[in-house]
Amino acid sequence: VAILLGLAIERLFLRPMIGEPVLSIIMLTIGLSSLLKGLVEFIWGTETRVYPPIFPSKPVEFGGIVVSQVYLWSFILSAIFLVIFSLFFKFTKSGIAMRAAADDEDAALSMGISIKKIYGMAWAIAALVAGVGGIIIGNINGVNVSLSAIGLNVFPVVILGGLDSIPGAIVGGLVIGILENLAGGYLDPFFGGGVKEIFPFLILVLVLMVKPYGLFGLERIERV
Repeated sequence: VAILLGLAIERLFLRPMIGEPVLSIIMLTIGLSSLLKGLVEFIWGTETRVYPPIFPSKPVEFGGIVVSQVYLWSFILSAIFLVIFSLFFKFTKSGIAMRAAADDEDAALSMGISIKKIYGMAWAIAALVAGVGGIIIGNINGVNVSLSAIGLNVFPVVILGGLDSIPGAIVGGLVIGILENLAGGYLDPFFGGGVKEIFPFLILVLVLMVKPYGLFGLERIERV
């Protein structure tokens, strides 16, 4: 269902935007996000729903450390997806074509790459990963409309690590996660709460000011 929804969104809304400024596409996706969120509230309401458990409830122990199986399987699935995407983008024709289209759409077209096909594939993959992530998070916290807000936390991670770097995403995720929890533990009591939620975005602003290409991103110089 997630893949079909991703393909439908790409075909109906994003494909006509090919060649348009990036800002226009971003604004369109933000509007679609609000529309889908409102549709979910209208159909299913705003209350939190318990997701059917798909992982064993019995925790496992590693060297005296007790870990819930949902977190263990979250880590395993994340590692599997990471390896698959690393190999896909580096060694497959479709993955290289997707990187080329993301880097320079006009150059990709001149090399015979079908931008429409690549964008459809990208949205299908993104929808699949989002669906798997939603299932995992739903098993942890339940399912409600606020679940979509988790996607906003991706921005500080990818900007810090670098938009074109998979290792950067790993490092960025670890750094943001650690700093976010440290801010929640040490600064929330001092300021009366709320610091944990905004701290990643403070880091985002700082990175954009100091190193906009991120820790591992490739710096590009454009001549106009």
